[in-house]
Amino acid sequence: MFGFSGARMGARLASVAVGKVGRIAVAALALGFVGAAAVSHSADHGGVQRVTFGGDQRETRVVVEIDQASGARKISQDGRLLTVSIPGASIAGDKDGLGQGLVRRWALEKSGGAVQLKLSLNAPAKVTRRFLLAPAEGSANYRYVVDLAATRAAPGPGKAEAPPRMVKAVADAPRAQKVVVIDAGHGGKDPGAQGSTTDEKDVTLQAALMLKAKLEQGGRYRVVLTRDGDGFVPLESRVQIARRADADLFISLHADSGSDPALRGASVYTLSDAGSDRVARKAIDDRGYFLDAGLPGRDPEVNRILLDLTQRATKGRSSIFAETLVDHVGESHEMLRRSHRSAGYVVLLAPDVPAVLLEMGFITNPADERFLTDGRGRDRLMESVADSIDAYFASQRKHASR
Repeated sequence: MFGFSGARMGARLASVAVGKVGRIAVAALALGFVGAAAVSHSADHGGVQRVTFGGDQRETRVVVEIDQASGARKISQDGRLLTVSIPGASIAGDKDGLGQGLVRRWALEKSGGAVQLKLSLNAPAKVTRRFLLAPAEGSANYRYVVDLAATRAAPGPGKAEAPPRMVKAVADAPRAQKVVVIDAGHGGKDPGAQGSTTDEKDVTLQAALMLKAKLEQGGRYRVVLTRDGDGFVPLESRVQIARRADADLFISLHADSGSDPALRGASVYTLSDAGSDRVARKAIDDRGYFLDAGLPGRDPEVNRILLDLTQRATKGRSSIFAETLVDHVGESHEMLRRSHRSAGYVVLLAPDVPAVLLEMGFITNPADERFLTDGRGRDRLMESVADSIDAYFASQRKHASR
């Protein structure tokens, strides 16, 4: 269903069926919103601006764009006619049109102080979720989202019930190995921060190689390194490596620095809101952005919705892993007081790969530097990171199986 954390499994099924048309297209399909068919023309005045659809005969997303923060207070259903009532609205765009997936046709009607969106369904379906999204950057419209899922009709007289389809089971089946991309910060001509005896680039590479070995021991992961030697890898290329690997998780390892040698402790970064806005601007407006977003919609506004939905899901998973990482690392190593932070670092910008940046400690602090350069200390730290990765994927599997 929409919103289940096994969305990447659904994306895998989609990639087999239709080929990869861009990572965001695939991730959005798993969220139930690939395709932008049946888009009405927008208008210049207030109220309901347009209605868009995405999905297929199993799951369909309906998006109503309105210029005010109004939600549907009432949704009623009579057989295959679903009515969504939007209070305080007017009709500003097209009044009817063809639907997509589970929706055959749609029409807008004014009724009292509300607009009624009437959806004629192709098959029995039910509302599984509804929510309101704030305007995306560059748009003044709110988006009221209604998710539909097909329901099995009862067999007619004298007819045996058809065996259930296995599509959902296939879509939810996890792949044998999760793909984890480990990024050793800096490298080559970029030494990173410098301690009294070592460079950051050397500490991060040693940690990355150790973490890779730990993750590969159980055979549950396929590990990809952005660098396995002292070479320089541009920041943009590190993101591309993760996306080309179809990564389930990206972790960038770093060692912090500060002007106060007494400052010490680890911290974890996830993408900030400003970083998300940066992705949206570049991916949609420039088209030549290094992420190569691959947005499938022909309409820029629909593409903003696709990107917004994908980023929201990815940021949520990133935050879940970051909190898990903070908990586990904190058991073996000192943490900064505010240990979970946000920033617009380039390595965190992939809109469809959960990503964190781990500052393993301050290389400018004598105690942290000894800990990071000592094999036993580094081993304890990477063991904690490996445990956090195990815990993260275990929670994802548990949530997907509900």
